[in-house]
This record gives sequence, structure tokens and C-alpha cells, in this order.
Amino acid sequence: MGTRTSIRHRPPARTTAFGAASTALRPALESPRRPARVLAAFPLGLYLEIRTDTEPFVVAVVTGAATRLPNAVVVGDPLPPAAGGDEAAVGDGCVEIGHVTVHVRRWWDPSPALGSVDLDRMAAVLPAFGEVCGASNRGTGLDPGGAGALLAEGCASGSLLGAITAAERLMGLGPGLTPSGDDMLAGMLVALRCLGGAAGVQRAVWLADWLAATVAFDARTRTTPISATLLHCAAQGQACAEALGVLRAVAGHQPLEPAVRRLLRLGHTSGADLAWGLRAGMSAVVRLGGAAPSADR
Repeated sequence: MGTRTSIRHRPPARTTAFGAASTALRPALESPRRPARVLAAFPLGLYLEIRTDTEPFVVAVVTGAATRLPNAVVVGDPLPPAAGGDEAAVGDGCVEIGHVTVHVRRWWDPSPALGSVDLDRMAAVLPAFGEVCGASNRGTGLDPGGAGALLAEGCASGSLLGAITAAERLMGLGPGLTPSGDDMLAGMLVALRCLGGAAGVQRAVWLADWLAATVAFDARTRTTPISATLLHCAAQGQACAEALGVLRAVAGHQPLEPAVRRLLRLGHTSGADLAWGLRAGMSAVVRLGGAAPSADR
């Protein structure tokens, strides 16, 4: 009789990759190693949920061809193989997915460096921003005339009650990993904080602070984990590269039209929703600062 040979399958050897991480992830990446799980896996990105109460609690691991989200670690192709529900870990300067360990070697800032922004310039840019959006075939995922209009008017008039009430209605509204209401609110938050601060409109920054507190309190129970993390980032003035490009264009650091067009191409409606929020936030900063859009003069 022949003998049966037992074959022992060895687990694959660990491999090492390197990435560049958003500074928004420093608290998560520089903490001790903690377990995580894969929320979703796509060809250009993986989303990991850390089992912790700290923010941000979702880490995106993306390739250079993906949108550079404010909670992202950017790596080269290919991404580590993974599927939803797989175990992972984050911390000690690394992200572990399967048999791959991604070491963070560089950092990048997801907040725009705008310098000082003139209110009259911002008022003059608003109509052009609206024209580019209007000429596009990309529409928002929600009717801006509903809770969106209440948010825009509440912020523009400096009404804390109106702004918070509208934000609570928008949060989690709409389908998808990042519901349209969240994207609209994120654009508003980033514009109020970044443009309000750059233009010296303290009422806008004050509103951003209160809206940020609302997001911090409600987002985890009102929307998806990925969207809750992006709202947390927006509350700190952090956004995807395309949204930051529009803010830099508004500040005069690059042409406006191509920046807006790049933003509008994001996702099915995410780019248009973010653009709506940025425009509404710009308009609020202009009104709170005492200027008026050139079309109104």
C-alpha cells in the first residue's frame, strides 16, 4: 500500500507596502494597533472601520487613481486583496489588511492653504461658480429647495436654530455610502470654516463650530459609517482634493472653471452635492461679512 503524505498549507508570508496618509488620520495611525474590519471593497479603494470611539473611525485605503479623501491612505497599485467583513488592523503607523502591512511614510494635509481671501472677490466669483454648475448635466441627489434651502438661508442669515434644524434634517438623507444630504452639509461645513476663516468672518466660523458639534453628536447614529467620518472631517475643514481645489480657485490660486468641473465629475451626485454645499457656504460667508454677490449690485 502506498503511504499518504500530509501536506500542510502555510499561510502566505506577510508583505510590506508603503503609503502617504492624511494628517486627519494621525490619531488613529499613531495610536496602538487596534482591530478593524473591511466595510466595503472597490477596485480603487478599501474602507476599514476601526473598533473605537475615536474620530475619524473609518480609514480609506486608496490608489493614486482614486479620489483622495480626507481620511485616506494613498498606496500604489494593486490594493491588498480584501472583501467586506475581512479582518484588518490600524495603528502603530501601519494598516494591516490580510497578509499586507501598509507602512505610512509620508503625510499630506486635507485642509486648504488659502491665505487671506477678499470678500469682494468671493462675491464676484459666486455667479461664475453658479454658471459652471448650471451648465453641467450633473444635478444634486436631493431637491435643494427642501432642507437644503433651509440650511442655506439659516447660515446666510446667521440663524443658529435654523442652521442646526436644517442640518439635522439633511443628515443621512438620500441613498448610498455618502447620502446626498451629508455631501451637501459637508460642503457647507468646509466653506464656512475655511472661507469664513480666510475672509475674517467670525460669524461663519462660529456657525461652523456649532454645526460641527451637531455632526459630532448625531452622525454615527444618523448616517453610514463612511459618511459620518467624512462629515467629521468636513467639520474640521478637511475635504477631498477636488473640493479643496475649488476653494483654492475661489481664493485666486488657480482657475475656477476646471476646478469646479473636476468636482462635479465625482460619483453619481456626490460632486454636485458638494458643489452645492460649497456655493451655499460661500454665499453665507459673503452675506455674513456684509458683501453682496456682484449680480445683486
